[in-house]
Amino acid sequence: MRNVTESDIVSILQEKGPLTVAFITRFLCERGFICTRQKVERILRSLVGKGVVEAFYINGNKRKHYRLAR
Repeated sequence: MRNVTESDIVSILQEKGPLTVAFITRFLCERGFICTRQKVERILRSLVGKGVVEAFYINGNKRKHYRLAR
């Protein structure tokens, strides 16, 4: 088991497409990473700040989704 990094999250988003924090965390745990939802959210916030990932909402629900910036 190892800690999650920005590149791990980017690779999941490349492979699976737009996802919520819960699904990103789940897929990372399935791959054997040590992570919590809070840690994933913190990394995603930094990726959004860098412009690598963008956050958006779908269908008016309050769950934020993340996808790679174009």
